[in-house]
Amino acid sequence: MREKFLKALKAAFPLTLPVMAGYLILGIGFGLLLQSKGFGLLWAVVMSAGIYAGSMQFVAVDLLSSGASLLSAALMTLMVNARHLFYALAMLVRYRNMGKAKPYLVFSLTDETFSLVSHIDPPGDVDRKSFYFAVSALDHCYWIMGSAIGSLFGTMVPLNTRGVDFSMTALFLVIVTGNLVKKESRSPSVLGIACSALCLAVFGPDRFLIPAMALILAALYLLRKRLEPEGKGEGE
Repeated sequence: MREKFLKALKAAFPLTLPVMAGYLILGIGFGLLLQSKGFGLLWAVVMSAGIYAGSMQFVAVDLLSSGASLLSAALMTLMVNARHLFYALAMLVRYRNMGKAKPYLVFSLTDETFSLVSHIDPPGDVDRKSFYFAVSALDHCYWIMGSAIGSLFGTMVPLNTRGVDFSMTALFLVIVTGNLVKKESRSPSVLGIACSALCLAVFGPDRFLIPAMALILAALYLLRKRLEPEGKGEGE
């Protein structure tokens, strides 16, 4: 069993290097931000190990520091991470017969991990379950390491963390900009912007986020067939 996992780890590691680069940088940003709000290394490690949701962890810093209610935190978490429901459905076949590893594989299915395990098959001589577990575990470790480094660095070197909490927003802006450039993927982004603008006008800047995300999810679901890129029919 040990040799099987080490073999899978060796095969998975090179594939996860791009994720490592991103997770270390974003994790450091999270650790710095958390430290600036008075939450130390233990908080950074426990949150990254137990929550493991990049964008939601940045949101959680504000929730913790502002003393938000459990209901508000639960609703915000549902809205921010609702996309993972669709990831899980897409992985039903690949994660079939994963045994005791399945709960962890489901828990660790982040955006970046999904992009790897949904498109890459393990080499022929590598165990499938061990390979998927190795990819997921490596990505998880990168995020924990980045968060810990950021927290420790924030303790040793006092920094102005103004703007650090914008790092995840900046990442999503880059993604949205890329989608707007491509004609075939422009409609969902425009729809999301329109829904957000409408909710901002109706609910105001302090209360628009949850209604906007709920409206976006509903609109994408109702218009999913019309928003599919041309050429993707039922046979694909």
